[in-house]
Amino acid sequence: RKLMGLSHKGIPSLTPTPPCPWQVYGTVMTINQGNPAAQEVLVDSWPEFKVVLTRPRREVALDDSDLYTNTYTVYYRDIGAYRALLASAGAVNWGQSFRILGNLFQLSRETSNHSVIVLTNLMVLGPCHDSEVPLSSLTFGALLCCFLPPPRLDPAMRLSSLDVSHADLLNETWSFGGNEKSRKYLATLIRHFPSICLLDAAGHPVSWIASYPFGAMGPAYTLHEHRQRGYMAMLGNLLAKRLHALGYPSYGYVDVENYPMQRLQESQGFQCLPNLWYFILHNPVPVKAPTLTPRPAPGTAPT
Repeated sequence: RKLMGLSHKGIPSLTPTPPCPWQVYGTVMTINQGNPAAQEVLVDSWPEFKVVLTRPRREVALDDSDLYTNTYTVYYRDIGAYRALLASAGAVNWGQSFRILGNLFQLSRETSNHSVIVLTNLMVLGPCHDSEVPLSSLTFGALLCCFLPPPRLDPAMRLSSLDVSHADLLNETWSFGGNEKSRKYLATLIRHFPSICLLDAAGHPVSWIASYPFGAMGPAYTLHEHRQRGYMAMLGNLLAKRLHALGYPSYGYVDVENYPMQRLQESQGFQCLPNLWYFILHNPVPVKAPTLTPRPAPGTAPT
C-alpha cells in the first residue's frame, strides 16, 4: 500500500520533474493483481525509501539474452541511493542482457564490470564500441479519454480480445519484434494482459492494441489496407477505459516522428509529457550492443 500510495501521487499531476513513475506503478499494480509476469519489488530501505526497483523473478528470467522478459522498472528520488542499490549484491543480474525503464532522464552514465551503459539526451550508446541506438519516444498520458464518435464498421467485423494464435502476426508487425524472443514475449502479453482487436469476417485481426506488464498501452497496429478508418482511435479509447477501470493509468509511448499517432492521441484527450522517455539497454558481452531500434514495418520504406 505504501508503494502504491507513492506512485499514485505522481500520476494525476503530469509534472515534468520528477516524471511520473508510471512504469513502477503499473508493475506494482500487476503484482497486486495476481502477478502474471512474475515480478518482484526491491527498495533501498524500509519503511522509508528513496528507490523502488522492480525486476523479474529468477524463475522467469532464465534466458540471459532475453531483453524483453528481463525488464526492470525504477523510480528514485536520490540518484546516489539508486546507484548504491544497483551496485548492491544480487539487486541486478549483470550477467544478463536487460533493459531498465523509469525516471532516467537525470542519469548520464553507469558502468558494470564488462560493459558501459550510457544515457544521453536522445541516445543510448552500446557497450564498448559506441554504437548509437536512437531512443525517440514521447510519453502520452491521460486518466480519462474523450468520447470520439465510433467508426462505421462492416457488419461482418467484430470486436474481440487478442488470442495467443495471433502472436505471430503481432511479431511480424511490431517495430521491436521479428525474432523468437519477441514472439514469446508478445504471447505472454496476449495471454495475461488486457488487449482488444477488430476481427474481419474470417476472424483475422485487422487492427489491435495490447498492453505491457508495466501498464502501458501497446503494441498497436492496423493493417495498411484497413487504415484511415478510425479503427485505432476506437480500440485505443476502449483499451484506455478498460485499463483505467482496473486501476491502471492510461498511458503509452509514441515515436517522436510518428506525427499521425501523436495527433490521434491528442484527439483522444491524451496529454504529451514534456520529457522524452528513455530506457537503458545492458549487454554483458562486449561484442555487439543489443538493439531495440525499431525496424520498418511491413509495407513501409526504411528511414
